[in-house]
Amino acid sequence: MADDSPAMAEEEAAKGAPAEKEGKGSALWREIKGLLWVLLAVLAFHSFVAKPFYIPSESMMPALLKGDRLVVSKYPYGWSWVSPSFHVLPHWQGRLFGHMPSRGDIVIVTPPESSEDYIKRVIGLPGDTVEMRDGRLILNGKMVKWEKRPDDMVPVDANVPCGIEFPGRLVESANGKAYCRLPIVREILPNGVEYDTIDLGPTIGDDYGPIKVPAGRVFLMGDNRDRSADSRFPAGYPENGLGGPVPWENIGGRAEFITFSLDGTTELWNPISWFEALRGGRAGTSLRPAHVPEPATK
Repeated sequence: MADDSPAMAEEEAAKGAPAEKEGKGSALWREIKGLLWVLLAVLAFHSFVAKPFYIPSESMMPALLKGDRLVVSKYPYGWSWVSPSFHVLPHWQGRLFGHMPSRGDIVIVTPPESSEDYIKRVIGLPGDTVEMRDGRLILNGKMVKWEKRPDDMVPVDANVPCGIEFPGRLVESANGKAYCRLPIVREILPNGVEYDTIDLGPTIGDDYGPIKVPAGRVFLMGDNRDRSADSRFPAGYPENGLGGPVPWENIGGRAEFITFSLDGTTELWNPISWFEALRGGRAGTSLRPAHVPEPATK
């Protein structure tokens, strides 16, 4: 019996080795499947509920600064071919459970024949006639209410350098801090939505139209009117505009609020700079349009 013990031990070890190897392989596969499910859940949330968005330009100043991070909700207007992340679906017309945006909404839009995402404000809806004259917006033959506001003093940083985009607008305060002094015009749309725009003076986009917005399309403009490639300009190089009213299925979602904002000084390998670059006072700012209060009735 004693002579059989080593042989039996070897036999048991030989049987256990494949089982142990199989167990490790199964555990690894379970981990991979778990990660795949997490990835799919994140992609589904980004595609159908909400996703983060980064502001890459000055076209929506003063409401949005380059470096702002915000949340875009995907469901308010229904879903279309641009809803999934990375635009992996083939193009189709219309939307599932679609709702037309409201005038004044800030939306994410994919220009025709492009995979980029722009962020603009909804100005005209189907059936509206849109026109610009001397920089003033005209909707359905009536000039939109507007008023001159005090200049906006935007602190200068790496993301808002106040350079060639705003010539002659760089000023310095008494304490030596640099600001970009921007002329503000507030517009009030027929539905009571009000927002501020930047008016730098006469530019090529100050005169446009009139044009009637076709069915199933929306007319979009940037708040920084003289530095925005929007529905007033042809799509593609060199204007890189939206090519007129945009099909509503090209709208990817509605901007909701700013999560945080960076001034452009972050360094990838310096975590301390991530916090030092945060702009104060912007986190949590709502991007839903404000409405002028209706006068009280007696």
